[in-house]
Amino acid sequence: MTNSQGTNSQGTITEGSILKGQTAIVSGAGRGIGAAIAKALAAQGANVAVNDIREPTETVQAILDMGRKAISLVGDVSDQASVEAMVQKAKDQLGPVSILVSNAAFSDRELFYQANMEGFRKTIDVCMWGPFYLARAVANQMIAEKIQGNMVFISSPHAYKPIPGATAYNMAKAALDQLAKTAAVELAEYRIRVNLVHPGWTDTPGERKFFFEDELQQHGSNLPWGRLAKPEDIAHGVVFLCDPRSDYITGATLSIDGGIVLPYQEMFRIRNRPKNS
Repeated sequence: MTNSQGTNSQGTITEGSILKGQTAIVSGAGRGIGAAIAKALAAQGANVAVNDIREPTETVQAILDMGRKAISLVGDVSDQASVEAMVQKAKDQLGPVSILVSNAAFSDRELFYQANMEGFRKTIDVCMWGPFYLARAVANQMIAEKIQGNMVFISSPHAYKPIPGATAYNMAKAALDQLAKTAAVELAEYRIRVNLVHPGWTDTPGERKFFFEDELQQHGSNLPWGRLAKPEDIAHGVVFLCDPRSDYITGATLSIDGGIVLPYQEMFRIRNRPKNS
């Protein structure tokens, strides 16, 4: 059984046409969440410009195999000139951009007072300035082309949870949330919708930078939903936000986190309290 968003009961993305003829840019789409998003948009009819810091061959080929158009945009989103060139290339080869999904990210984990400043600045550059450069370039193109498009920013609960050891990432994601919400207000007159997605703990290659495999599986089993998110879970939410039927949704934050931000630890503590206490 397939629902209106093009997913079956097992959560696998199936092909549809709700985004037929649209051109999407997805940053950081060589693997993980970004790759899943790029494929999900293509599955619904979009042609996709796939950005990554390295050649995103696998993602591009998967989209081509669906019968959609796809190009690679190899470049660093923290470089404004590179971003503007990538947005222009997407337009020239696929048509004016109607969907932007800003997903590229970088993070080091260190205490702020001991942090290596090179990594700290890189985190801010990629996670804050990168989305800004993308949004600015795409917004100007959408306005010039009179396109009533969509922007989706992949943010994080780090935007409001002070996770220790992730100060730069926390700062950047908090700024990203404000960027998206302010852009939603400023672009409303052009009927350009801007929304945020807050993924929970997601099973991606990037998580292996900080955790061993057995740690990830153990942590996932302790979450309220009993598992880590899959990249496809996040991709499904992005497709929903880009669906023309979601026209009245702008400036919103969609949490796809399996309940990770719920006060579940406190609830479990109360549930497990001895009866005579």
